[in-house]
Amino acid sequence: MEIKPGSVVRSLAGRDKGGFMVVVSAAEGYVFLADGKERMLGSPKKKSVKHIAPTKTVIDLCDLTDRGLRAAVRRFTDGALDDAPVEISNP
Repeated sequence: MEIKPGSVVRSLAGRDKGGFMVVVSAAEGYVFLADGKERMLGSPKKKSVKHIAPTKTVIDLCDLTDRGLRAAVRRFTDGALDDAPVEISNP
């Protein structure tokens, strides 16, 4: 599965293991992740692509704030969304 900006991923390693985050940008072998709470959009976490598991969910990042990002990730972690393909627009 292609990892692109807006993709929701699950962390497989590190202190945030098991948590869901959103890809802000991608570079050679790395992605920059944010969840709106611990990692804000302005200071995303750099993580190797081998330490994440992509889901089929994609979030529209246009005009997204940290608050909106938290709400989107919360819906995913609370089990409201499963691994089915979903397009989430800005709340």
